[in-house]
Amino acid sequence: MKLGKVIPRISWLLFRGFWSRLFIKYVIKDFHPLVFFYALSFFLLTVSVPLGIRLCYVWAKYGDIPDINAMALVFTLVSGLQSLFFGMWFDMDYNKHLR
Repeated sequence: MKLGKVIPRISWLLFRGFWSRLFIKYVIKDFHPLVFFYALSFFLLTVSVPLGIRLCYVWAKYGDIPDINAMALVFTLVSGLQSLFFGMWFDMDYNKHLR
């Protein structure tokens, strides 16, 4: 088994299955707002990656970090993680009868 081939395929399969489960279970069958929390967290955490790269680049090049860049990075990271945790909490609460 070649890990370089297997890991991306399984990761993509898990990612696609997660979003498919969310869509079918929480949008089609019974609406629940946790889908918005997961989507917002995915968006904000994706946006924070280029902001973090820019922050490191500016810091390495000029030795100083612009305040607005640091605030944008912190806002996207904190909001993205908070949305992710709220979505996970709602998901666990919705499925507590399955224990």
